[in-house]
Amino acid sequence: MNLREFFAAAIRAGIDADARGREAVEQELRETGKRFAELKPEERDFFDPDSLANPYTDSRILAGDPESQVRKLLVGIDVETPELLLADRLNAKGAGIDLVLGHHPAGRAYASFYEVMRMQADILHRFGVPINVAESQLADRMREVERNVLPANHRRPVDAARLLSLPFACLHTPADNMASKYLQSLFDEKQPERLSDLLALLRTIPEYQEAARQNAGPRILVGSADQRCGKIFAKMTGGTSGAKETIERMSQAGIGTMVCMHLPEEHRKEAEKHHLRIVIAGHISSDSLGLNLLLDAVQTQGDFEVMECSGFTRVKRDT
Repeated sequence: MNLREFFAAAIRAGIDADARGREAVEQELRETGKRFAELKPEERDFFDPDSLANPYTDSRILAGDPESQVRKLLVGIDVETPELLLADRLNAKGAGIDLVLGHHPAGRAYASFYEVMRMQADILHRFGVPINVAESQLADRMREVERNVLPANHRRPVDAARLLSLPFACLHTPADNMASKYLQSLFDEKQPERLSDLLALLRTIPEYQEAARQNAGPRILVGSADQRCGKIFAKMTGGTSGAKETIERMSQAGIGTMVCMHLPEEHRKEAEKHHLRIVIAGHISSDSLGLNLLLDAVQTQGDFEVMECSGFTRVKRDT
């Protein structure tokens, strides 16, 4: 398959795994198309046409010819100039890498990644948080993240890829959607009783087993091993951490335990205050899980070889 086909297949898989449901995502795409149609001609120069088919602003083809063939990927969690130089060096030694794929957003995908945070309101609503509350609390947090992103020199790795003539792409929320769906389905099926059972369940997953060997395995952040989980929420997608004020609303909605990749300190304090258990599955290991599931889904439509770098561990699953 070529790069365009590879990327489109990844976006489709991400939509299929989206916790909001396909219809909600397609409605969002229709609304984007309507906004585009209403733009004046001079405004269309500044519109991102990829958003008409791809609802995830943090996932883009950043450099390279979309028609180029994808046969061998170098995949990493964070891909910046050092990883691109590594790919170039490996190619000089005959590696044959024709796409460098990062998980975390870069370039224009990083500059606008806060926009995917909107999906958190719909996900929280599905877990019982009133939509008006979720949207209002999230709006302030989105503006905060936007302000934090504004001064960043987000084009550095994209410029490096262009100068090295390396195709470069990032897939963030589609992979996070895959991890979120996988874990939520697992928790719903197995119904672990206590936090110790939840940790044991996570440690059956190869990515978390490898993380544990590297002293970065799953751990309890708020609560104790003998406490009961209650309703478990796998919070693995939506760009970054949401509003700390939503922690109270989650507890009121009946969520007993949140399993996430990472959590800011101020959110941890809110969780303690409102008796919400927190289990940290692991950041890089959860990103690896999501990327693996996404690559498995894309690989059903075309074969390619994967090299690992920058914290990514490749695990293939039967599909």
